[in-house]
Amino acid sequence: MSKVWFITGSGRGIGAHIVRSALHAGHKVVATGRSVEQLRTTYRDVPDDSIAFVELDVTNEQQAEAAVQAAVERFGRIDVLVNNAGYGLMGNFEEIAANAIEHQFKANVIGVMNVMRAVLPVMRRQRSGHIYNMSSIGGALGFQGASIYCATKHAVEGLSASVEREVAPFGINVIIVEPGFFRTDFLDPKSVQYGDRVLQDYADNGTVKETYDSYSHQQPGDPAKLGDTLVKLANMKNPPKQFLAGSDALDVVTQSLKARLEEIRAYTDLSKSTDGVF
Repeated sequence: MSKVWFITGSGRGIGAHIVRSALHAGHKVVATGRSVEQLRTTYRDVPDDSIAFVELDVTNEQQAEAAVQAAVERFGRIDVLVNNAGYGLMGNFEEIAANAIEHQFKANVIGVMNVMRAVLPVMRRQRSGHIYNMSSIGGALGFQGASIYCATKHAVEGLSASVEREVAPFGINVIIVEPGFFRTDFLDPKSVQYGDRVLQDYADNGTVKETYDSYSHQQPGDPAKLGDTLVKLANMKNPPKQFLAGSDALDVVTQSLKARLEEIRAYTDLSKSTDGVF
């Protein structure tokens, strides 16, 4: 059965691959982004009856509401939401200015909230829907030189896990997607941002930018395969609540969970010592 997908950040990167995967599977797509002209150029080969282009800056609540209304007017429903829009702000915590932190949270967290808030009434009326909130392995643990980016992804995960419990009675699934490193333009200069200063104490073994530049376009993940996988998950009645994408994600998060469990066991008695006797 054909579904209607609403995808943010559709112009390039993982978002563009998800659009292509959904279209290839025979679904309708509402492709959103800051520039409709760019979207039309990117998908000029796609028949008009399969795709709609809608301008959307996810940090703008009114635009999110208008974009969802346009999607429903065009296709009548929204079956799958992919909250993909966002960017990476890299750097050690002390090296990043407060205004840059605020902007990162607006794009990566408030943007997700704006679009979910606009889409949920549609899905509640339908009594069905899948919501993919794109997180990262940085949302499952922390990475040096990515403290603010990881903080936004931890926020997305906490939000998603809580909203999932709220909307499950309406037949709505909220899935946290935790990709490892995928070969996109994520670390290109046009996409990623860095702190506005470098503190020498942190730079003795190389700067954060030098580290991430060495990863750029060397990532092991295939974004086209990720898009195809999300299409498969959207056909599941009971999909996973958290989905790790990529062998690197599986390895890193599994090791982290094992270490956490060992730490919990090591301090069990001390943890229990805080119980009250009333």
